[in-house]
Amino acid sequence: MANHKSSIKRIRQSNARRLHNRYYAKTMRNALKRFRGLTEKTEAEALLPKLHAMIDKLAKRNIIHKNKAGNLKSKTTRQLARMA
Repeated sequence: MANHKSSIKRIRQSNARRLHNRYYAKTMRNALKRFRGLTEKTEAEALLPKLHAMIDKLAKRNIIHKNKAGNLKSKTTRQLARMA
């Protein structure tokens, strides 16, 4: 266990941030799963901008890597284009 006040506080802060980041990452993964399950193009077109905004925000805050964000956005856009 840490002995310095600053290291104890740092542990507290990092645990709080980790929980916060896990929540938003899981929310994004759930939205992705919901998007991948869609079959209607109109529904998907409505959900895509919100999903991309969510992915961009996570990449901006370094919760996910910027390349992963780009890959996810590319895949979801391609999936929307393939819908009939």
